[in-house]
Amino acid sequence: MRVLAIDTALGGCSVAVVDTDDEGAALYAVSIEMARGHAEALMPEVARALDAAGGLARIERLAVTVGPGSFTGLRVGLAAARALGLGAGLPVAGVSTLVALAAPILDAGDGSVPVAAAIDARHGRAFFQCFAGDGRDLVSARLIEARDAARAMGGGPVLIVGSGADLVLAEADDPSIVKADAPHHAPDIVWVARLGAAADPSAAPPRPLYLKAADAHPQTGGRIARR
Repeated sequence: MRVLAIDTALGGCSVAVVDTDDEGAALYAVSIEMARGHAEALMPEVARALDAAGGLARIERLAVTVGPGSFTGLRVGLAAARALGLGAGLPVAGVSTLVALAAPILDAGDGSVPVAAAIDARHGRAFFQCFAGDGRDLVSARLIEARDAARAMGGGPVLIVGSGADLVLAEADDPSIVKADAPHHAPDIVWVARLGAAADPSAAPPRPLYLKAADAHPQTGGRIARR
């Protein structure tokens, strides 16, 4: 299956085309580290990816990260994936950023060491999920205080990945809980494609997974009363 994958949920703008029938070979893959500007950077990279793949007609599925992550970033990626899927009549699968962060580390392990994914949610909190070495859920995805995330892992050894890794590690009094040797600003986009290919689009729709309310709220001081 040839999959076009998009990720703008966190600190990167990433696009890949992966052929899962060819040992997961990436025909095109790029990840640009950025905090802002995803909307301007995304579509030129999508165009380059499609050129490398032989056009949108060669794509069989789209995969896109659904969060948790940046409200603005999530909407950029989801809007692009939905539009491409609708226009080309292709299925679109949503992929959790926490799962995508942990997946390559779990795959590289021997199945004995748990892996935790933590994304900095500000104000001492993290979006957090912890997996057994065989991929089973130990702690489901949630928004949690960093100190509570450290407690939730229990004793080590545990590998932790993500932009919130340092935040959680600072609260963990256990030297066997260590930061994974992996990218922490954003998921590996090739793994987003692989996870999207393995998912059932009807069970994993391209719908945002926020886990928290928006930080910005409508102003109410000048609101005109409705009659």
